This record gives sequence, structure tokens and C-alpha cells, in this order.
Amino acid sequence: MTRMTARLSATASAAAASLLLLTWAAGPAQAHGAPTDPVSRVYACSPEGGTANRSAACRAAIAANGAPFTAWDNLRVSGVAGRDRQVIPDGRLCSGNLPAYRGLDLARRDWPATRLTPGGRLTMTYASTIAHTGTFRLYLTKPGYDPAKPLKWSDLPTRPFAEVTDPPLTNGAYHIGAALPKDRTGRQVLYTIWQNSSTPDTYYSCSDVEFPRTGAARPARTAAASHAPASPRPARTATARPSTGSPTAAEKKSGSAATATGDSTPVAEATRADTGPSAPLLAGGAAAVLVLTGGATLVLRLRRR
Repeated sequence: MTRMTARLSATASAAAASLLLLTWAAGPAQAHGAPTDPVSRVYACSPEGGTANRSAACRAAIAANGAPFTAWDNLRVSGVAGRDRQVIPDGRLCSGNLPAYRGLDLARRDWPATRLTPGGRLTMTYASTIAHTGTFRLYLTKPGYDPAKPLKWSDLPTRPFAEVTDPPLTNGAYHIGAALPKDRTGRQVLYTIWQNSSTPDTYYSCSDVEFPRTGAARPARTAAASHAPASPRPARTATARPSTGSPTAAEKKSGSAATATGDSTPVAEATRADTGPSAPLLAGGAAAVLVLTGGATLVLRLRRR
């Protein structure tokens, strides 16, 4: 009887552990993404944000929020369907008007920022734990933007300076390439909208950036950027090029074409996304299999006794 009880207990324990691990492995499917370079406010102020998390701006944002930004990859609004300016009110652009992220809307001049070069090349790293199809639209605040005032839609151009559809998910991130406008100086906000086509969700993020007022910019990253998910080779980034007004034969075949912005800044070329699971999901599945195997071995040994 004692042996039978031990056998049943071991079987139940192995099954429970396996079930918990399988649930954990499926967890990343519920997560999504945010820019880590140029670092977004939500990522910089998250527990993964490194030294940026301890900045005065992040401390104020967390206090205003009433909780840490643990779910940095989940700033999304459902059912917007391209009606961003109608659904998200002025002064709430960085939070997507979500109460859980309200601290991100604080008007401050000292948010952790990434230094950029006017007219230079931008390769955004948008970390994600699972692939979604959809379109990224990148906006840069207009010349004369005042970071000490709440961000409004009128601070952004009507059209994005870059638009990319379905870039591949590589090493846990999307890499979005584009040419930056040439006429920006000082503090600006890089505003990113990711409208999914595989879900009804739209993601919003504010990345604070700084352009030199005089002279050449020195390439620099914030401390938070060094904690971004590793991406040793930003291969297959979407490349920017001027629009010719009509898609080429190759573009028609891929279902995407670059379009010109209102200020003639090239728009990034759209590419198709990989649809496979990300590395964290695969690692979780492998761990679950190992626990299942270990549980079965334990039951067999108990039976032999």
C-alpha cells in the first residue's frame, strides 16, 4: 500500500511539474514587443532597463503609474484599425491612453534618450517574443517640438518618415532600417505605431532621441540599450530607398513597395515576416520535454521497487 501511494504521488508530481512547464513555455505567446534601440520609455523604465530604470524620469513615471513597468511588451490597444488619431487622445500618445502606462505621458526633458544623427541611418531594434504580421509606422516630432509639454498629434507629421510591413523576426527582434530626416535638432520623440494584421491590436511606443544642435553627432546609446535582447547580426534589415511612384516587378511579386513621405524622406521597403516561434518559446518547449522524460523515468524506477 505504501509503495502504491508513493508511486501515485510521484506520478502526480511529475505530471504537475510537466503541466506547469508547458504553461510557462506557452507564456511568450501572450507577450509582444517594444523598441529597445532607440530605447523606448516603457523598456527603459522596466526592470530590464538597467541604469535607465533608476533615472529621475523613470522613477517619476513609476510613481505616477503606481507600479513598475513589468509588462513592457504589452502596451497595446485593440480595435483601433488605423484610427489612431481618433482613438488615442492628445497627451496620451505614449501610454496609448492605457491607465497601466499613464506614467509614460509625463512631459519631461530628462527621459533616457538615444543620440542620433540628422539625415543619418536608423536601424531600430524592436524586441518581440513572438512574431506578428503587421505594419510599423515611424514618426519623428516636428522641428520646434517642446519636450516639456505633453505630446500631441499636432507635434507629429501627418505621414510617417518610414513604413515597413512584415519585417522578419531575427534573433528575437525586428530590425527596421530607414533614413532619418535632416532637419531635426535637440530633443525629439521617435513615435512608433505597430498595427497588427494577425491580431486586432495596435502597439504604441515613445523613444526619446537627441540630435546635436551644432557639429557632428557622436554615435551613442543609453545604458538601457546595452540590456536589449542580443542581436549579433542585424541581417535582413528592411532597407530604405526612394520611391519611383510605382512598384517594380520585384515589389509586386513580394507584395510590398516603398512609398515617399510628405517631406520626400525615403520610406523603408516592406518585407515578409518569418512565422516560426521565437527562441524563448522553443527553449521553453525543450525544457518541458526534459521534465516529462524525467517524470516518466522516476515512475518506472518506483514500479521496479
